[in-house]
Amino acid sequence: MATTQQGHERDSKGLRPGVIGLLGSIVVGIASTAPAYSLAASLGYVVIVQNGSGIIGVKAPLIMVLAFVPMYFIAVAYSELNKAEPDCGTTFTWAARAFGTRTGWLGGWGIIAADVIVMANLSQIAGSYSFSLVGADTLAASTFWSTVAGIVWIVVMTYICYRGIEVSVRLQYALLGVEVATLVAFALFALVKVYAGGAPAGIEPSLAWLSPTGMSLTAIVSATLIAVFIYWGWDTAVATNEECDDPATTPGRAAVMSTVLLLLTYALVSVATIAFAGVGTTGIGLGNAANADDIFAAMGHEVFGGGVVGWIMVHLLAICVLTSASASTQTTILPTARTTLSMAVFKAIPARFARIHPRYLTPSESTIWMGGVSIVFYVGLTLVSANILADTIAAVGLLIAFYYGLTGFACAWFYRTTMWRRPRDVVMQGLLPLLGGVLLLVFFLIAAKTYADPTYGFTSIAGVGGVFLIGIGSLLLGVVLMLIYQRIAPAYFRGETLPKAHAGDLVLVGGGDRPSGVRLPDSRERTVIAPDLSNLPPGQQAVDPTTGRHVRRDDEDEDPAPH
Repeated sequence: MATTQQGHERDSKGLRPGVIGLLGSIVVGIASTAPAYSLAASLGYVVIVQNGSGIIGVKAPLIMVLAFVPMYFIAVAYSELNKAEPDCGTTFTWAARAFGTRTGWLGGWGIIAADVIVMANLSQIAGSYSFSLVGADTLAASTFWSTVAGIVWIVVMTYICYRGIEVSVRLQYALLGVEVATLVAFALFALVKVYAGGAPAGIEPSLAWLSPTGMSLTAIVSATLIAVFIYWGWDTAVATNEECDDPATTPGRAAVMSTVLLLLTYALVSVATIAFAGVGTTGIGLGNAANADDIFAAMGHEVFGGGVVGWIMVHLLAICVLTSASASTQTTILPTARTTLSMAVFKAIPARFARIHPRYLTPSESTIWMGGVSIVFYVGLTLVSANILADTIAAVGLLIAFYYGLTGFACAWFYRTTMWRRPRDVVMQGLLPLLGGVLLLVFFLIAAKTYADPTYGFTSIAGVGGVFLIGIGSLLLGVVLMLIYQRIAPAYFRGETLPKAHAGDLVLVGGGDRPSGVRLPDSRERTVIAPDLSNLPPGQQAVDPTTGRHVRRDDEDEDPAPH
């Protein structure tokens, strides 16, 4: 059994409980975003987004702030829903509770599809950087050998995830510490040169960079969705909730704190980078499309200079991008394996995905499948076209907006009857999650329209943009798979294993079970009792999970059973 902060028992899926504290959860949440890799591979694309007659340019720091807003709102939703039900299925479980089984299934599929797709990009970067770091530029430029190295990284990180959550967290402590320290050093070196007059562009930072004036709505949405990808990943802190020391509170706090720390990091680096290199279309300028794939490689030598210190810092920066991408493959496998574990426990997918390793207490089958499917997808995209692989980054943004937004709506709907008790709950359980959901829905719709343009991105098929086809096609594939599995195993879809519920439900008390506090039933289902007690068995009692208040058929209140 695992316990929440209230001390109430909850059924375990077999994962190792209590091994991750608050700091560990924050580290996992931040490491999952791969800060160094995300900035290297995405900041340039934010800058060069077309904005009327120009580009986003120096307004990129504003985009970082705008992307943070829905991320923070959704992190709050994750935190509040996790208090009610700290289940490693996260969006899958919560959306099913709020809206029903099919919505929940598609929420889980959104997580799986996004993670599998992004693994291709992470593996490509890790594979290429592995050779670049040792000076084997010919091998780094080879699609074949970069792919081989990328596959090796997936295998290694899959094995680490298979061996146990403690090994994964310890590795992230070391990698993330070096990564953040190097990014801060990069920003400080750049800013010092800017104010000393030694930077190529030498543009002193201005508050005008945070003004939206002169920006089109389409440009804002397109750039923000790319920046959302930079923030994406902090929800891994919540996906490992059943392995935390306090499942109900630690993961939610870690998610919120991770997004704030990411904002500070991204704002500092983006301001320093633009101030140092400028947004010109030549040289190391961030407006130069040739630099967009890796801005750090383009300007690392200019920032750190020559000499021993410069040589060390340039190579350390390259190492950080490599370890960031490779570490993120690990922390991408973690939440996906736990999502499929939860889906299997609730019989939404085959039971084999619920298998737990008897020694390592990890979702063994789910972890191996995640690694295997990622390799197949990565190799398949590489064989088809490198351009399609490039389009997957933007396509992932649609999937992120889908399942993050769904979580925001699920939170507001789940707490719709109970959040009115306190002003704090109205804001944190209703207003902020709802706003986050609405913002991401708007981003999703506008971006889908933009991505459907055949001139957007690197590929198009039958007059439709490749980014749109990958993103929307992934969601439609999920619908097809859901309908197929519904025919094969209908119990979950009938609500028998994961019934729809909300925070005000009464549940049947029986067999000496304790009240579940603010949580909903987990693996062990309880019968939901109608508000008028019409389906309450004679002689039985119901309990309000949010208050512990016991009710009999004659509506006479009783004190909760002694603990």
